Amino acid sequence: MSGGVQEQFEIKFRLPDGTDIGPKRYPAASTVATLKESIVAQWPKADKEKGPRTVNDLKLINAGKILENNKTLSECKSPICDFSGLTTMHVVVRAPTSDKQSNKIVAKKPKDFRCGCSIM
Repeated sequence: MSGGVQEQFEIKFRLPDGTDIGPKRYPAASTVATLKESIVAQWPKADKEKGPRTVNDLKLINAGKILENNKTLSECKSPICDFSGLTTMHVVVRAPTSDKQSNKIVAKKPKDFRCGCSIM
């Protein structure tokens, strides 16, 4: 836009429990990672233990499309999701797991599911 006025989008984030964060206005040059940082910072205090710890624990979905961290809002804009008016983005939180726990589970599975068949 001319005159140094940058386009802004009004966005609210729908959390998995049905509550919302926002709405708030974001510049078109904001990245998806910036939006996720805002979500982590504004996550409801009552639900902090189930909430995301980092931006990598979140996925943002708009119009059925998962938005990539390095994309700006203007790059995410398409005929399907044009961000006109108030836009609702859905937030998906990845369940917290430690790498040590996930490796142990994978290591145990082959032992737990042995085949007892014999070929004659």
